[in-house]
Amino acid sequence: MKTSSIKKDKMPSELITEQISNLGDWRGQTVTQLRRIILEADPDITEEWKWGTAVWSHNGMVCSAAAFKDHVKLNFFNGAALEDPEGLFNAGRDAKASRSIDFSQGEKINEAALKDLIRAGITFNLSGHHKK
Repeated sequence: MKTSSIKKDKMPSELITEQISNLGDWRGQTVTQLRRIILEADPDITEEWKWGTAVWSHNGMVCSAAAFKDHVKLNFFNGAALEDPEGLFNAGRDAKASRSIDFSQGEKINEAALKDLIRAGITFNLSGHHKK
């Protein structure tokens, strides 16, 4: 997606909606579903626009979503510090701080486990352990 097609005078939520609309395929549907899950997990989470993609923050960055040709990546900025009892993290396991979940076309999302992981990321941020 070309970032030049996105105007800087829009609110982050509008930019995220525009990004989803521009995808126009299964990736847009997946980002829409992830966005809904994130907002349901924490109604007080803040939508931001950084690095040309959607970022969600609560007392620090929690996660971001990015669409690639063959997958959608949900990156947890402090994922290495989070317990993942359902084994959702399937990418970036060697990173120092972050962990990711890559979603492929047609993949079912474990909504309950993902909400728990999002809440764990928020709890980590609220604990004061993250870098401000």
